[in-house]
Amino acid sequence: MEALVYTGAETLELRDVPEPVPAPGEEVVRIARVGICGSDMHAFLGHDDRRPAPLILGHEAAGAVGARRVTVNPLVTCMDCAVCLRGETNLCARRQIISMPPREGAFAGAVAMPERNLVDVPDHVTDAQAALAEPIACGWNGARSGIAAAGVADRALVLGGGAIGLGAALCLSAQGVGEVVVVEPNDTRRAYLGRHVEAVAEAPHGAFDIVVDAVGYDATRAAASAAVRPGGAIVHIGLGGGQGGLDLRRITLQQIAFLGIYTYTARDFRDTCAAMFAGTLGPLDWVEERPLADGARAFADVRAGRVAAPKILLVP
Repeated sequence: MEALVYTGAETLELRDVPEPVPAPGEEVVRIARVGICGSDMHAFLGHDDRRPAPLILGHEAAGAVGARRVTVNPLVTCMDCAVCLRGETNLCARRQIISMPPREGAFAGAVAMPERNLVDVPDHVTDAQAALAEPIACGWNGARSGIAAAGVADRALVLGGGAIGLGAALCLSAQGVGEVVVVEPNDTRRAYLGRHVEAVAEAPHGAFDIVVDAVGYDATRAAASAAVRPGGAIVHIGLGGGQGGLDLRRITLQQIAFLGIYTYTARDFRDTCAAMFAGTLGPLDWVEERPLADGARAFADVRAGRVAAPKILLVP
């Protein structure tokens, strides 16, 4: 089968690779759509030691097992440790994710996944929409956790208008937050986002019950620290880089919760799919599709900021 293989810093090659061999309890999913994630870009730039070359990247996937259409929860957990048994599957010490050894990713014709990681997709949902389940599930976890921590959640600010930020904004609205504002400095993307959410170039004045940092740089952490109300919650999903930015004195003196959010639980993923399939999260039409063979150019365009859509999907 064909696969887009990460072979070294800033290098992707289309190669013929062996078909995946499923382990007991696994199915081979024929990939229909797979998204480019920020973590894929991080690896592509040579900044992720967890993803050594050569490796097939990609973990935001939808496809089919025979005639059955599915979307893929790429996080594989043991299901028998203490955290898994209490439902916190994303914290499993033995967790694996496709696109990270020992599991190859989904920038390919097919991938092997445990049956329990597959969610059936109804006929009225397209493959492109179904492939958004993974990034939106991160926002679903962030919204759920932030609302619980803040207690009262009438106003929310989201920093960053990529797929994670937009997904978080949609999930906050779906979970009952009345006012949700997304900050996106890129003019082209902000104009695109305006069709789906309230998008602005700079954070408006006033305090917010929840601030979601979907970027994760020093500057956005500083902005989150400044924008959250006393007793509110900062939800940190982005993994952009750096270690500074937090106003720890203010966070302490004003009892602000800081929540690191990693992926989603198995229940978060299923709840996200249910909301998507019911139309609660909108039309989910904020994607651009390109052939897998054009994947290297797609990565270059994302890196250069030439893509308006929050998500590029590759089509094997």
